[in-house]
Amino acid sequence: MGQNSTEVAYGFGQFGSTYLDGNGSKIDLDGTSAKYYVCAISFLEDSAFSTDPSGLNILDGGVDLGMGNTHFISTEDTQTLDDDWGAVTDAGDDDGKVITTQTFPKGLTIYGMWDYVELESGACICYVAPRPDYRNRA
Repeated sequence: MGQNSTEVAYGFGQFGSTYLDGNGSKIDLDGTSAKYYVCAISFLEDSAFSTDPSGLNILDGGVDLGMGNTHFISTEDTQTLDDDWGAVTDAGDDDGKVITTQTFPKGLTIYGMWDYVELESGACICYVAPRPDYRNRA
């Protein structure tokens, strides 16, 4: 007997994925009609995100999406986590820690909520999931 569970689907990447390879390859889901976000990134090679302008953006919405007290790593420094996400951070400007020069090793998987991913180097698979507000999007 099959089980229809979004929790299982999230865990096994059943909503789909995108392969990114090399400098400048990206997935951009930050438009107003995007119904998905990147929920996990598995690195196939040692990889780094672009920092010009920003290669790893957290999904905007936070508390409005039912994700209070949650925040995720990013290469952007404009996200006010206390206001947007209801998070408590140790950064003086209320932003989370920004990734600028970190290289992620082959074989690592990171989990979070991102709407934009752009590589500076390496290769990865970006797994997507439906946004919590996908029914309200065009």
